[in-house]
Amino acid sequence: MTALRPSALRLNRWAWLLALLAFAALAEERTLDLGDGAPIRYEVLSPASPGSAADTARRMLALLADGNIDDAAALSNAPPRRRQVLRDYMDAVGEAEFRRVFAQYASPPNRLVAEVVIGERHLLVWDLADAGHRLAGQYFVLAGEGFLLDDAPSAERARLQRVLGAYRQGRIKP
Repeated sequence: MTALRPSALRLNRWAWLLALLAFAALAEERTLDLGDGAPIRYEVLSPASPGSAADTARRMLALLADGNIDDAAALSNAPPRRRQVLRDYMDAVGEAEFRRVFAQYASPPNRLVAEVVIGERHLLVWDLADAGHRLAGQYFVLAGEGFLLDDAPSAERARLQRVLGAYRQGRIKP
Protein backbone atom coordinates (compact mmCIF):
# COMPACT_ATOMS: atom_id res chain seq x y z
CA MET A 1 0.00 0.00 0.00
CA THR A 2 1.38 3.43 -0.85
CA ALA A 3 1.25 6.31 1.58
CA LEU A 4 -0.39 9.55 0.53
CA ARG A 5 1.78 12.65 0.34
CA PRO A 6 0.92 15.48 2.78
CA SER A 7 -0.79 17.54 0.05
CA ALA A 8 -2.85 14.52 -1.01
CA LEU A 9 -3.85 13.94 2.63
CA ARG A 10 -5.05 17.54 2.93
CA LEU A 11 -6.99 17.20 -0.30
CA ASN A 12 -8.52 13.95 0.92
CA ARG A 13 -9.60 15.62 4.20
CA TRP A 14 -11.14 18.54 2.29
CA ALA A 15 -13.01 16.12 0.03
CA TRP A 16 -14.51 14.36 3.05
CA LEU A 17 -15.44 17.68 4.65
CA LEU A 18 -17.13 18.89 1.48
CA ALA A 19 -19.00 15.61 1.13
CA LEU A 20 -20.21 15.88 4.73
CA LEU A 21 -21.36 19.47 4.22
CA ALA A 22 -23.14 18.56 0.99
CA PHE A 23 -25.00 15.71 2.71
CA ALA A 24 -25.99 18.00 5.61
CA ALA A 25 -27.40 20.51 3.12
CA LEU A 26 -29.78 17.87 1.72
CA ALA A 27 -31.92 17.78 4.86
CA GLU A 28 -33.06 20.63 7.07
CA GLU A 29 -34.19 19.94 10.64
CA ARG A 30 -37.32 21.73 11.79
CA THR A 31 -39.70 21.75 14.73
CA LEU A 32 -43.46 22.29 14.55
CA ASP A 33 -45.07 23.62 17.73
CA LEU A 34 -48.85 23.30 17.63
CA GLY A 35 -49.24 24.63 21.17
CA ASP A 36 -50.14 21.29 22.72
CA GLY A 37 -46.85 20.78 24.54
CA ALA A 38 -45.72 18.09 22.10
CA PRO A 39 -43.48 19.69 19.47
CA ILE A 40 -42.94 17.64 16.33
CA ARG A 41 -39.35 17.33 15.14
CA TYR A 42 -38.87 16.48 11.50
CA GLU A 43 -36.55 16.94 8.53
CA VAL A 44 -37.31 18.39 5.12
CA LEU A 45 -35.34 16.77 2.29
CA SER A 46 -34.15 18.78 -0.68
CA PRO A 47 -35.61 17.73 -4.05
CA ALA A 48 -33.91 14.73 -5.67
CA SER A 49 -31.73 14.08 -2.63
CA PRO A 50 -30.50 10.58 -1.85
CA GLY A 51 -32.88 8.79 0.48
CA SER A 52 -35.96 10.38 -1.09
CA ALA A 53 -39.22 8.49 -1.64
CA ALA A 54 -40.08 10.68 -4.66
CA ASP A 55 -39.03 8.13 -7.30
CA THR A 56 -41.23 5.46 -5.72
CA ALA A 57 -44.13 7.93 -5.59
CA ARG A 58 -43.72 8.85 -9.25
CA ARG A 59 -43.53 5.18 -10.25
CA MET A 60 -46.69 4.39 -8.29
CA LEU A 61 -48.56 7.41 -9.69
CA ALA A 62 -47.59 6.42 -13.25
CA LEU A 63 -48.96 2.92 -12.64
CA LEU A 64 -52.21 4.38 -11.31
CA ALA A 65 -52.47 6.82 -14.23
CA ASP A 66 -52.28 3.73 -16.46
CA GLY A 67 -55.00 2.06 -14.39
CA ASN A 68 -52.60 -0.64 -13.17
CA ILE A 69 -53.99 -1.16 -9.68
CA ASP A 70 -52.31 -4.51 -8.94
CA ASP A 71 -48.74 -3.32 -9.60
CA ALA A 72 -49.38 -0.05 -7.74
CA ALA A 73 -50.80 -1.93 -4.74
CA ALA A 74 -47.65 -4.08 -4.68
CA LEU A 75 -45.76 -0.89 -3.75
CA SER A 76 -47.67 -0.75 -0.42
CA ASN A 77 -46.82 -2.26 2.95
CA ALA A 78 -50.42 -3.61 2.96
CA PRO A 79 -51.04 -4.65 -0.69
CA PRO A 80 -54.46 -6.35 -0.31
CA ARG A 81 -55.89 -3.39 1.60
CA ARG A 82 -54.42 -0.85 -0.86
CA ARG A 83 -55.71 -2.88 -3.84
CA GLN A 84 -59.23 -2.86 -2.36
CA VAL A 85 -59.15 0.88 -1.59
CA LEU A 86 -58.00 1.64 -5.14
CA ARG A 87 -60.61 -0.66 -6.71
CA ASP A 88 -63.35 0.92 -4.59
CA TYR A 89 -62.22 4.38 -5.69
CA MET A 90 -62.12 3.37 -9.36
CA ASP A 91 -65.61 1.85 -9.04
CA ALA A 92 -66.89 5.08 -7.46
CA VAL A 93 -65.44 7.54 -10.00
CA GLY A 94 -65.01 5.44 -13.14
CA GLU A 95 -61.81 4.38 -14.87
CA ALA A 96 -61.31 7.59 -16.89
CA GLU A 97 -61.59 9.86 -13.84
CA PHE A 98 -59.42 7.48 -11.80
CA ARG A 99 -56.64 7.73 -14.38
CA ARG A 100 -57.04 11.51 -14.71
CA VAL A 101 -56.78 12.07 -10.96
CA PHE A 102 -53.51 10.17 -10.65
CA ALA A 103 -52.05 11.55 -13.89
CA GLN A 104 -52.53 15.11 -12.64
CA TYR A 105 -49.77 14.73 -10.04
CA ALA A 106 -47.15 14.51 -12.82
CA SER A 107 -48.73 17.18 -15.02
CA PRO A 108 -47.34 20.71 -14.76
CA PRO A 109 -48.07 23.04 -13.07
CA ASN A 110 -48.70 20.42 -10.34
CA ARG A 111 -45.53 19.63 -8.43
CA LEU A 112 -43.90 18.04 -5.43
CA VAL A 113 -43.25 20.86 -2.95
CA ALA A 114 -41.88 19.09 0.14
CA GLU A 115 -40.64 15.80 1.49
CA VAL A 116 -40.94 15.60 5.27
CA VAL A 117 -39.17 12.84 7.20
CA ILE A 118 -39.71 11.46 10.69
CA GLY A 119 -37.64 8.37 11.35
CA GLU A 120 -38.15 5.92 8.47
CA ARG A 121 -41.42 7.51 7.36
CA HIS A 122 -41.72 10.12 4.63
CA LEU A 123 -44.54 12.50 3.72
CA LEU A 124 -44.58 13.82 0.17
CA VAL A 125 -46.56 17.06 -0.19
CA TRP A 126 -47.91 17.82 -3.67
CA ASP A 127 -49.26 21.21 -4.79
CA LEU A 128 -52.14 20.35 -7.12
CA ALA A 129 -52.46 23.62 -9.02
CA ASP A 130 -55.13 22.05 -11.24
CA ALA A 131 -57.24 21.52 -8.10
CA GLY A 132 -57.03 25.07 -6.76
CA HIS A 133 -53.56 24.55 -5.25
CA ARG A 134 -54.87 21.89 -2.88
CA LEU A 135 -52.03 20.24 -0.97
CA ALA A 136 -52.13 16.45 -1.18
CA GLY A 137 -50.02 14.09 0.89
CA GLN A 138 -48.59 10.63 0.31
CA TYR A 139 -46.99 8.57 3.06
CA PHE A 140 -44.06 6.22 2.48
CA VAL A 141 -41.91 4.05 4.71
CA LEU A 142 -38.36 2.87 4.17
CA ALA A 143 -38.33 -0.88 3.50
CA GLY A 144 -34.99 -2.50 2.76
CA GLU A 145 -33.27 -0.44 0.07
CA GLY A 146 -36.44 1.27 -1.17
CA PHE A 147 -39.79 2.66 -0.12
CA LEU A 148 -43.33 1.37 0.16
CA LEU A 149 -46.56 3.33 0.40
CA ASP A 150 -47.25 3.46 4.14
CA ASP A 151 -50.71 2.05 4.80
CA ALA A 152 -50.05 1.08 8.43
CA PRO A 153 -50.94 3.32 11.38
CA SER A 154 -47.98 4.46 13.49
CA ALA A 155 -46.98 7.26 15.83
CA GLU A 156 -44.64 8.69 13.16
CA ARG A 157 -47.38 8.68 10.52
CA ALA A 158 -49.75 10.43 12.95
CA ARG A 159 -47.14 13.16 13.45
CA LEU A 160 -46.65 13.44 9.67
CA GLN A 161 -50.43 13.88 9.31
CA ARG A 162 -50.23 16.80 11.73
CA VAL A 163 -47.38 18.31 9.69
CA LEU A 164 -49.50 17.99 6.52
CA GLY A 165 -52.35 19.72 8.36
CA ALA A 166 -50.00 22.60 9.23
CA TYR A 167 -48.97 22.90 5.56
CA ARG A 168 -52.64 23.00 4.54
CA GLN A 169 -53.43 25.66 7.16
CA GLY A 170 -50.53 27.80 5.95
CA ARG A 171 -48.59 27.44 9.21
CA ILE A 172 -45.72 25.93 7.20
CA LYS A 173 -44.86 27.27 3.76
CA PRO A 174 -43.81 24.80 1.05
